[in-house]
Amino acid sequence: MITCDIRKIMAYLPHRYPFILVDRVLDLVPGEQIRALKNVTINEPFFQGHFPDLPVMPGVLIIESMAQTGGILAFESAPEKERGVPVFFTAIDKARFRKPVTPGDQLIMTVTVLKKRSNLVKMAGVAKVEDNVAAEAELMAVFGEAP
Repeated sequence: MITCDIRKIMAYLPHRYPFILVDRVLDLVPGEQIRALKNVTINEPFFQGHFPDLPVMPGVLIIESMAQTGGILAFESAPEKERGVPVFFTAIDKARFRKPVTPGDQLIMTVTVLKKRSNLVKMAGVAKVEDNVAAEAELMAVFGEAP
């Protein structure tokens, strides 16, 4: 089992503030599953406009948090020769939003590999706050050139 702090996450992902949406990897089993967290604070730039009187994390950013988590899993699951190749998010299916995510929440993303073929990986993601599902989706990504 692998864990990662923000420095190692930044070695995996090209994202930087304000768009890096994973703070820590709690556990990772290459080729199988990852569990990571995002601490949601009122200092997030999107809360200035979404919504000033009722701050709610945009659903698309919850999905992006799951996609970034899946990117770390894909990188760690790839053969050594593919690890320098970028991973591009290519599709989202069955997205559902169940509970608002607000400042002070700790978003826990669990992403599981469903299928891996050559340079394509399909994953299932669930984002929870405490034990409540906030969002879920199936995600696809490719290694290499942008589609």
